[in-house]
Amino acid sequence: MNNYTTGIVGPDRTEEVCLKFPPKVNSPGLAALLVSKTFEGVKLMDFSGPRLHLQMLVTFVVTQTICSLLKLLGLPTLISQILAGIILGPMVFREHSLFTLSDDSVAILGTMASLGYVFFLFLTGVKMDVSMAYKSGKKALCIGILTVVVPLMFCLITVKALHPHTDTLKNNLFTNKAFFLAMTYSGTSFPVIHGLLGELKILNSELGRLGLSAALVGDIVSLVLTNIGHWVKLGCEKELLVVLKDCGEAIGFVLVVVFVLRPMMKWTVKRTSESGQIKDVFFYCVILTFLMSPRITELFNVFLLFGPFVLGLAVPHGPPLGSALVEKLDPVISGLFLPLFATTCGMRVDLLELKNLKMEDNFATHQAVAAVVALIVKFVASLVLSLLCKMPTRDSLALAFILIAKGIVEMGSYSYLNDTGVISGDIFAFMSVIIILVASIVPIIVNKLYDPSRKYVGYMKRSIMHSRLNEELQLIGCVHVPSNVNSIINILNASCPTRESPIALDVLHLVKLRGQATPLFITHQKNKKIMSDKSYSENVVLSFNQFERDNWEAVTVNVFTAVSPPNLMYEDICNLAMDQLTSFIILPFHRRWYIDGSIESQDQTIRTLNSRILERAPCSVGILVEGRRHLRRFNSRVSSDSSSSSSYNIAVVFLGGKDDREALALAKRLSHDESVGLTVIRLKATKNLGAILDDDSDKQLDEYMLKDVRESIKMMKYAEENVNGGPETSAFLRSIVNEYQLIIVGRRYNSEDPQTMGLQEWCEFPEIGVIGDLLSSADFVGGYSLMIVQQQRIA
Repeated sequence: MNNYTTGIVGPDRTEEVCLKFPPKVNSPGLAALLVSKTFEGVKLMDFSGPRLHLQMLVTFVVTQTICSLLKLLGLPTLISQILAGIILGPMVFREHSLFTLSDDSVAILGTMASLGYVFFLFLTGVKMDVSMAYKSGKKALCIGILTVVVPLMFCLITVKALHPHTDTLKNNLFTNKAFFLAMTYSGTSFPVIHGLLGELKILNSELGRLGLSAALVGDIVSLVLTNIGHWVKLGCEKELLVVLKDCGEAIGFVLVVVFVLRPMMKWTVKRTSESGQIKDVFFYCVILTFLMSPRITELFNVFLLFGPFVLGLAVPHGPPLGSALVEKLDPVISGLFLPLFATTCGMRVDLLELKNLKMEDNFATHQAVAAVVALIVKFVASLVLSLLCKMPTRDSLALAFILIAKGIVEMGSYSYLNDTGVISGDIFAFMSVIIILVASIVPIIVNKLYDPSRKYVGYMKRSIMHSRLNEELQLIGCVHVPSNVNSIINILNASCPTRESPIALDVLHLVKLRGQATPLFITHQKNKKIMSDKSYSENVVLSFNQFERDNWEAVTVNVFTAVSPPNLMYEDICNLAMDQLTSFIILPFHRRWYIDGSIESQDQTIRTLNSRILERAPCSVGILVEGRRHLRRFNSRVSSDSSSSSSYNIAVVFLGGKDDREALALAKRLSHDESVGLTVIRLKATKNLGAILDDDSDKQLDEYMLKDVRESIKMMKYAEENVNGGPETSAFLRSIVNEYQLIIVGRRYNSEDPQTMGLQEWCEFPEIGVIGDLLSSADFVGGYSLMIVQQQRIA
């Protein structure tokens, strides 16, 4: 019979489960089972240990096989995990499935997978910053709230219209779980959208930040409405006193978390050592509290899965505690337990159950229609709201698809509802199909609609060569480590900025996102006396404020901090360059040296970041390689006291081309003061080896640029050197590099020149060009700093 109020199709039934004690965990070994008569008749699969290991191995192999095939289509890993579960589950193998050999087998595997999901919810809470909800702006608030409320209303109206034959409203919407199910159809999942944006590598983009903020607001609204619906249901079924008791227990749980657990965790953070490493005892205390959360939620009569999530919210996000938890737990949870959970969810799916949806006046059929209506209305509401906010049509469509994304959270919710009998197998099968389709389609469509790099394509000329000497030069200086601060300040001090030739410097401190989900972009206010305890860039701000005071009215400094994933930091740099109409970006090289010439550090993430900036930057870019000693500090105010001889010597190695012309323009800007000596060294190929490769128009521009610099810098020294191939170039540069404090070269990426012939195959870092790689190599590195310049790429 059909019970409309529960969604269960068929009569109630009682099942008997038989478990053997003591349980068999560890086997004596395969050899002993095959040879020894003691274990005659005993099978390896009777022992839970080897059985679990085999199940995990089979799951991994099948998942990776499917993933390798679906990756060609651009489908996410979650799809392969769910499909692997469907293939390995009882739907295909029935009673012969490896995963349903016994009730004991199902219980152990399910417990492992569920533990992974509970850990996932806890880490989701750790990464979330609830304060971002009210800082996200009106646009994100409106989109986040309305994209939950509007589809919820349409979903409830649909359920009411499809089944109008009940006596009262409460039987339709609350007692039969319709409101609760409508919330699962209409809600927004922050973890799913965060994972989608991270997978598409648009987490730091303008659209990504808006989508993440809207998802955070929507997730909070969904949780609040779910609890309100639960209390209304209690009010319909029981006395008001029961509702007040349940509501009071929930509020009490939140108060304990906010006013007891969170202050305790903040206290642990304050007791962290200066090294920033959290003590192991504090880490284990948090894990112990998490493991006790099911018992705590039981005491307060709170839904089981809310406990770990709310407890995660109590952990201060970011370093040191939040980042320590994420760094230690996330690889195991995301790499092992969560994929296992997704696969076990797929094992529950039986597509043959879908045939029950054809029955008329069926609860499952009505819910399937309501779920589709909620999905469509949510998409339309997101699209209309985005267009009303005057977003471009393609971006609005992309945001609408992002906000309807479904994934592991929805799959886990429906699996729990199916296990507890709230929904029947046909509803679960239908919603699983919806999740698979949406999770497959959304990433592909969003990837086609939204390309954040297209806005970086340059149509305006933003380079040093195209900026006037007497107008303010817009620069961005990127900082990763403290030594980068001195390098940038020393280079700019050497340029002797004046009121007639001012500099506007935007300093961007790049910090790796750790222990939190939401990227941050912080603008540091000037003359702000009190800084928060969690200031990422206090020393950077103080150093550059001092630099601005030392060059008052000649230099204007603004400091920003970007906290984001390393693979997406280029978005912050390019966005700032676009907003500030920047002409030149200074990037620190990924390798640094000790005073004796040995390598101090080497960061491949910085190298990857620099390569992405070189590909996408909307202006000219310079990579600054620090030498074994830095330029001495110099203040333009004392330049008048200097002698006629040059205090700083700058050399430009000039071969020709737009990057070399930009390098020459930078040298011209740095050398306008008499205290700075400029030498232009032009390398020419002997015997006209490069005549065939020469471009006449490019050659004319080179000559014009050299003439302009000679006329502007009267004290400039000019030298030409004829070289016959790369070895002669290397030998010549080795003989003169230590005469200068700063050497500027053009990047000349993938450029074939007779002067560098034979050096290309020896390049260690080809992304900085042949000459740049040569001068930054271990054989050359010395007392000079090196700037590798790339002129703006114009479409």
